[in-house]
Parts: sequence; C-alpha cells; structure tokens
Amino acid sequence: MGEQKVCGWQCKQVTEVYQNPWIRVTHEDVVTPAGSDGIYGVVHFKNRAVGVVPIDDEGFTWLVRQSRYVLGSYTWEIPEGGAAQEESPLEAGKRELAEETGLRAVQWRELLRMHLSNSVTDETAVVYTARGLTQGPCCHEDSEDIEVTRLPLSEAVEMVLDGRISDAISVAALLKVALLEKRGR
Repeated sequence: MGEQKVCGWQCKQVTEVYQNPWIRVTHEDVVTPAGSDGIYGVVHFKNRAVGVVPIDDEGFTWLVRQSRYVLGSYTWEIPEGGAAQEESPLEAGKRELAEETGLRAVQWRELLRMHLSNSVTDETAVVYTARGLTQGPCCHEDSEDIEVTRLPLSEAVEMVLDGRISDAISVAALLKVALLEKRGR
C-alpha cells in the first residue's frame, strides 16, 4: 500500500492481524502529524451499531438488562444491536426493538449519529426514537440474556446520571432525548 494522508497522519503500511465475522484488526505503520514514525492498532467494525429509545404516550421508555461477556457483568441499555453495512439502519432498529422488547412503532425519528471509541475503532452508531408503540412478542437471540423493563423516561435519565447506565450509546441517546424534551422538541 502506498502512503496515504489522513487528517495530518500518513499511513505507510497496513497489516491485518485478526479477523472474525464482526471485526477486523489492523496494525498500521504511520507518520504522525508531527512527522515522526509511529504505529496504530485499529479495530474495524463490519456492522454499524443501532439503538432505539422507545417512548410511549405516558412518557415511559423501555430498557434492557443483559449480560455483557467482555465486562463480566449485566448492564442496563436502550434496545440496541448491529446493522450490516448493506442493511438500512432504520430497518435494523425496527428489528432490534421488536426482538429485544416485542415493541413495534409507528413513528420513527433519527436522534443521533455518533462515533464510538474513535481513538482505536471506526465503529459508528445510529440511534432512533420510536413512538406510537404496540406490544408484541419478543424474540431474543441465543446470545442474549435479556430482562426488559418499562420505566419513566426521567428515571432512565437518572440511571445515566447516577452511573447505573454506562453504555455509551444509551448515555448519549437518553441525555439527548431529555434535552430535546426539556426544549419541547
């Protein structure tokens, strides 16, 4: 690979060191913005992260509590999952909401797009709000150990503020929804 300039950085060579169905890890020889030689390890995600903040007419939302292998613990999160690059993030959001909570929604609005851990990964996320909710059956995947709870949106925001919710997508989404609600949007 020839040298490639990226925002002040030059990439001299890329070597793939690991790959599985979800990620690809590369070792990259670079020239830093200051002109010195350096290295970079990058985790490339094959899917986009997708999240949904469902909100009903009473101002309640749904959270899922599930075990996260990497952390060795349970976490509270908004319903979220992955979307293949060729899949519409909105369709993936609809699928994840239905699978994890059993909810279907009539109104969908993009809430935010974000980069997750952008110092070492290229992972992106798209988050939606879902309204006009109806309940149906859940369809958890084999890898999901999920407990679903309905609670006031204000309580979910308090869970962010006191640290019970630490998942980056959930934190950003719930705080943005709270700010927009406060502004009447």
